[in-house]
Amino acid sequence: MEGLPAHSAAGGRTARRRAAEPRSGHVSNRRIVCWRHGQTLWNVEHRFQGHSDIVLDEVGIAQANRAAALLAALRPSMIVSSDLRRAHDTASALGRLTGLDPYTDKDLRERGGGEWEGLTREEIAARWPQEFAAWDAPGGEHVVDVADRVATAVRRWAGELAPGGLLVVASHGAALRLGIARLLGLPEELWSALGGLGNCSWSVLEEGRKGWRLLEHNAGTLPEPVHSDDIPEAAEDRP
Repeated sequence: MEGLPAHSAAGGRTARRRAAEPRSGHVSNRRIVCWRHGQTLWNVEHRFQGHSDIVLDEVGIAQANRAAALLAALRPSMIVSSDLRRAHDTASALGRLTGLDPYTDKDLRERGGGEWEGLTREEIAARWPQEFAAWDAPGGEHVVDVADRVATAVRRWAGELAPGGLLVVASHGAALRLGIARLLGLPEELWSALGGLGNCSWSVLEEGRKGWRLLEHNAGTLPEPVHSDDIPEAAEDRP
């Protein structure tokens, strides 16, 4: 189960490069890969991890290495991860293959679980039946706060990319799902329509004239070139 100041990463390197803003009306084609960390023992035991700093298990390490080999083929421009070890170690597997040192950002942490952290679903349901039904942990973070926190951090890092650049964000299941929903501009009542991410799976977003759009979700293979049936963005702008 599942913070960054304006120009620096908490506990990590400082982003010094600021890409020039694209011209008005120009599509930058910047992309973001939102990559969930590999498996941990608490994932297997269905324990709420939240901000608890749980490491990858052997399966999770293998997952990270296997996924990194695929994502390296996309030639990322920048890698940033949550400061929690399960996400940072996942990002480091990609960093070793690409020569990029991952930045860290505490604003990419998982949703804080309050009193639920370390407990199984069964334990939570038995002790807090009403809160469990609403998935609202006592002392934990509200989903809107998590969505805003993660989306703001991702936008900030994406702003460092040159046009055509690719950012890989290694983070956590709930944090990424909520952040993606906010980046897509989905109303809160539709957030649950966006399914979760499996361990070491990823979603791909691309920036267009009208904001971010979802190209792939919960993928475990490289994006394949397809003949899209989307309406061209220029046509979408017509009245």
